[in-house]
Amino acid sequence: MSQSNVAIDSRQFRNALGAFATGVTIVTTQDAEGRDVGLTASSFNSVSLEPPMVLWSLTKTSGSLPAFMEGEYFAVHVLAADQQSMSDRFSKRGIDKFEGLALERGAGDIPLLGDCSARFQCRTSYRYEGGDHIIFVGEVIAFDHWAHPPLAFHGGKYAKVFPCAAAAVTEPEDVSSSFNKDYLGFLLGVASMQLAVPVRSAWQAMGLSECGYFVLSVLAAGKHRTLAQINQILSLGEHHFDDAEMDRLVTAGWITVEGEGVSRQFDLTAKGRELTVKLFVQAKSAEQKAIEGLDWDDLALLKGLLQKIIRNTRV
Repeated sequence: MSQSNVAIDSRQFRNALGAFATGVTIVTTQDAEGRDVGLTASSFNSVSLEPPMVLWSLTKTSGSLPAFMEGEYFAVHVLAADQQSMSDRFSKRGIDKFEGLALERGAGDIPLLGDCSARFQCRTSYRYEGGDHIIFVGEVIAFDHWAHPPLAFHGGKYAKVFPCAAAAVTEPEDVSSSFNKDYLGFLLGVASMQLAVPVRSAWQAMGLSECGYFVLSVLAAGKHRTLAQINQILSLGEHHFDDAEMDRLVTAGWITVEGEGVSRQFDLTAKGRELTVKLFVQAKSAEQKAIEGLDWDDLALLKGLLQKIIRNTRV
C-alpha cells in the first residue's frame, strides 16, 4: 500500500510507523555532487501525525554527515526480516553500498530501496545538536508500507518479530500498600518527575508555563482542537486552559484561534510546531538516558505493563 504527497492518511501513517520494531533502518540521501549516500541507523522515531514527521540521529564523526547536513531530502527504510545482509552492507565503510542494487528514485532524486517493511520519504525540517549526534527531523512527504515482518536487533544479534495474541483485559487486583518505596504510585510518580526534569527546564527557558506546555503538546497531537477538547485532556493532570493562558500563547505566536465562543478552534503556528519538536527531542533524549541498561524485552514489558495500568485506572 502506498501513500504519497500532501494527502497523507493519519491512520495509514500510524500503521506504517508500527512496522518499526527495534530500529533496524537504512537512511539514504544524495550528496552535493549527486552521489548516493546511505547508512544503517537505529535511531528512528515518530514525532507527529499531523503533519507527519519523523526523526533520526547521526554521529558527528560520520563521513556521511555532510551529505545529510546539505541535502534537502532523505529516506528512511524500515528493513524486513530477510534484509539482514542489506543492513550489514550499509553498516560497512569504504565500499559502494549501492552497487548492483535495483533502485527507485524519490524526492530530490534520493535512492529508494525495495522489499522493506516500510519506507518514508522526508523533507528535512530541522537539524538539532544532540550531544555527539545531530538529530534530523523530517516531514514525511510520501511513504510505503508492506506486510513484511520487520527485522529486529536485540542483545547484539539480529532477530525476527512475531506478533503475539492480544492478552485478555482483566480486572485489577485489590492491593493494599502503604506510601513507601514499594507503593506503585510512589515509584511511578518519582520516575515521571525525573523524566520531566530536563523537559521542564527546556519549556521554562522558552517562557512556557506547565499548562502552556501541555496545551502545545495536545495541539501537536491533533489539529482544530476546541477549548472543551483541550481541557478534557488537561483535566487528567488537573490543569485548565483559561483565557489568560490563551492570550499568552497567542501573543507569543505559538497558537492561532479561529471562531468564537465554544466553537473556537486552536492550532499550532509554524513557530509553535517548531517549539514542540524541540521539546520532543528533549523528551526523547531524557527517555534514552532513563532506559539505559534495559534490553528490548525489558522495555517492551515495561511499556506493556504501564499501558495496562493506564487502562485499569482510567476514569
